[in-house]
Amino acid sequence: MATYHPSITDEQAALIRSAQLFFVASADPALARGPHDVGPVNVSAKGGVPLHILGPNRVAYLDYRGSGNETARHCTAGGPITVMISSFEGDDAATVRLFGRATVTPLAESLRADLLLQHPARELKGATRQVIEIEIDNTMMSCGYGVPVMQLVRDRRAVDRGRKYKGPVASLEGIVATTN
Repeated sequence: MATYHPSITDEQAALIRSAQLFFVASADPALARGPHDVGPVNVSAKGGVPLHILGPNRVAYLDYRGSGNETARHCTAGGPITVMISSFEGDDAATVRLFGRATVTPLAESLRADLLLQHPARELKGATRQVIEIEIDNTMMSCGYGVPVMQLVRDRRAVDRGRKYKGPVASLEGIVATTN
């Protein structure tokens, strides 16, 4: 059963600090499609990038180049943001969600840049793009039983880019869904 809290609890903070990966979901407040026909909800995995707890209702992370910039576009437009952190250890199933609004600040203009740059991404994903700072409205803790037990082998390197998935768009003609 999920429990809701007005701010990050000590238990949630421990999970956030030990996380090797977190996910960020954002939405365009107008629920319209954005550039390149992307939207209205964007979900991004953030591996190797620490999620910094700045206070009981504030977190931040360094955003690196290397993907689209939908999170920043949604946040700048005033859309909501959710951060999800899960435990992948065998004896500690749990998932934390942080719900709120974010501000996006270019690195050179951020008051948090020096603090965040003390703990950059373990494997550089590209140049640092900006600081995403999230004001948390509330949090949720759930069981996480649906999350598999996994082990971190290593962070991805630039040479690990998924090029085979970035080729020409394949046609879906001839693919038929079947049911039993």
